[in-house]
Amino acid sequence: MTNLHKVVSEYLSPKEIEQVRDAFRLADQAHQGQFRSSGEPYITHPIAVAEICAGWQLDVEAIMAALLHDVMEDTGVPKSELAERFNPDVAELVDGLSKLDRLGFESKSQQQAESFRKMLLAMSRDLRVILVKLADRLHNIRTLDGVKPDKQRRVARETLDIYAPIANRLGLNQVFRELQERCFAAIHPNRFRVLHKAVLAARGNRREVLTKIFDSVSAALPAAGIEAKVMGREKTLFGIYDKMSSQKKSFSEVLDIYGFRIIVHTLPECYLALGIIHQLFRPVPGKFKDYIAIPKVNGYQSLHTTLVGPFGTPIEFQFRTVEMHNVAEQGVAAHWIYKAKHETLSDIQKKTHSSLQSLLDIQSQTGDSNEFIEHVKVDLFPDAVYVITPDTEVVSLPRGATLIDFAYSIHTDVGNRAMASKINGEYVPLHTELKSGDSVEIITSDAAKPSTQWLNYARTGRARSEIRHYLRTIRYKESVQFGQRLLTQAFSGLSIDYPADDDPTWDKLVKESGAKSREEILADIGLGKRLAAVVARRFAAAHPLIATTAAEIDTMSAAKAAPILIQGNEGQAIVLSRCCGPIPGDEIIASVRAGAGLIVHTADCPVARRAKNREPERWVDVSWDQNTAKHFVVRLEVIALNERGVLGRIAGEIAQADSNIVQVNSQDDAGETLLMSLSIQVEGRKHLAKVFRTVRRIPQVRRIVRVKG
Repeated sequence: MTNLHKVVSEYLSPKEIEQVRDAFRLADQAHQGQFRSSGEPYITHPIAVAEICAGWQLDVEAIMAALLHDVMEDTGVPKSELAERFNPDVAELVDGLSKLDRLGFESKSQQQAESFRKMLLAMSRDLRVILVKLADRLHNIRTLDGVKPDKQRRVARETLDIYAPIANRLGLNQVFRELQERCFAAIHPNRFRVLHKAVLAARGNRREVLTKIFDSVSAALPAAGIEAKVMGREKTLFGIYDKMSSQKKSFSEVLDIYGFRIIVHTLPECYLALGIIHQLFRPVPGKFKDYIAIPKVNGYQSLHTTLVGPFGTPIEFQFRTVEMHNVAEQGVAAHWIYKAKHETLSDIQKKTHSSLQSLLDIQSQTGDSNEFIEHVKVDLFPDAVYVITPDTEVVSLPRGATLIDFAYSIHTDVGNRAMASKINGEYVPLHTELKSGDSVEIITSDAAKPSTQWLNYARTGRARSEIRHYLRTIRYKESVQFGQRLLTQAFSGLSIDYPADDDPTWDKLVKESGAKSREEILADIGLGKRLAAVVARRFAAAHPLIATTAAEIDTMSAAKAAPILIQGNEGQAIVLSRCCGPIPGDEIIASVRAGAGLIVHTADCPVARRAKNREPERWVDVSWDQNTAKHFVVRLEVIALNERGVLGRIAGEIAQADSNIVQVNSQDDAGETLLMSLSIQVEGRKHLAKVFRTVRRIPQVRRIVRVKG
């Protein structure tokens, strides 16, 4: 406690220091008799966490929460006692830092994901939660030697996946680098030792080069009237290893880039110093980045340039002011250390809240905890691209982001209604990857809506969670409607009228099945999770309310009912099987698959026949509605003489038959014939027959067939 008292005495008032002492006394009493894996008294851990927070000059409530962060979870001290003894804010901070009880979770991974979600929600109310948590994790990583190797690797991997990227997102550069370095040593101890020795040897061999660069820069800047601090910047071992692994480079190739940092007093001096250094050494084309004009998402500002130094050695220089350097090293914590007197806690939170906004958006849209944690991992990329909106605003997105990601970053409605897009004034597909400097525009339409295919192109966690949320919501509505149609057919087969919404049997069925509502039962029927025949059987007046046996299901399935009419545009609740591609005019059959809804096949589909033999109770009667959708995709194979212009002639005739080609592939083996695979849009079998007749009139065409399977 002595060192903690010394640090907090530098900026807290005597009254606040007494509050810290009071929190320490409760923590010491609560953890009495508890020891860490290393054998030390447990209280040493909360004290160390509080010391890290005090180093960032966090306020008295955050220091108290750091001392008390484990008392609720490990000692059973209730939240109400903390609120009464200290204040509600301290109690809320400690509660946000406490893990959820493992009881009730199916797996440890689910428990960890839910704990992280809880912490993120608490952080959205008070940013100090994540700062204390990062201090807690930093001390745990510093003392990993006290636990078994398998736990060391597990904790280190979780830290690299989640907490190190969050530290980076918040601009806590020192914490970010230390977490990476220590986690690397825990996960790959042998590689860490070998790389450490290699770096020491290389640094000694090239000291002459670094000294020459340092002396040249140190002389040139004062000569131009610029007072600056010149610092050498070394790569971390993790950074070297990560670059070697990701870029498949050798150790010598990665270590060839040296770094220097030049810290000046004013913003104009950053650009002046850049010009002076460019006169000393030749710049490498394409290696200049201005993070002052366009800061990184975590608020980082600096000028970066790579130059060719003595003996052809690449050198990276960074130029920044003292304030920029403080923010670059301390990030969000710098706002506590260097805040102006008139700033309040809410002012500070506003400055940093935007850097984590996408994570908060994800948690609000995601239901499954493991899915949520995966979205968060995706969205914690350190690299970024910067694009410009039509209003000339700069938007930062992870590297590899597409136009779909950009649309959702603007607003959920823009993403959900995105119909087309432009980059630099030219129309491009929505899945186009963005590059820094692109001028981007999204064209929306009320008729547009997300599709499952978008998930293949979305890169950010926010876009993926928004798309999934939309699909789940729409699918639920469609499944309720379709479930009602299936249940109506089942009642018809039993010669029973469809029950009214206030029928008491609904309430019994909801209660016994564990569903939340009548709509949920209908949705489950539509998604294939419940059989309509079984649910209808519960309403049969002549039988008691009991579970239906397989024999009874067979009896009911034999009852004749009106077929379900298929239009082909019902959405996700009804799917036209890709194995046979049914179109209006084909004889069709359909099965209800768990979680997939109704799958429609052609009656002669071999896949459907095999499935029907295995599970006959899942098949229902279907037929085409009189009013079907206008466009159905059919696959064709065309064999034609390999003559010039034949493909264009075939495409022209298909267009003449009022059809549209969706996709075309041709195999030209320099022989006499050409094999073409086409996907075209037709309205039904009659329209397809018209296309066949038209194409067959072409002299070069030898064969045209519809492909199934």
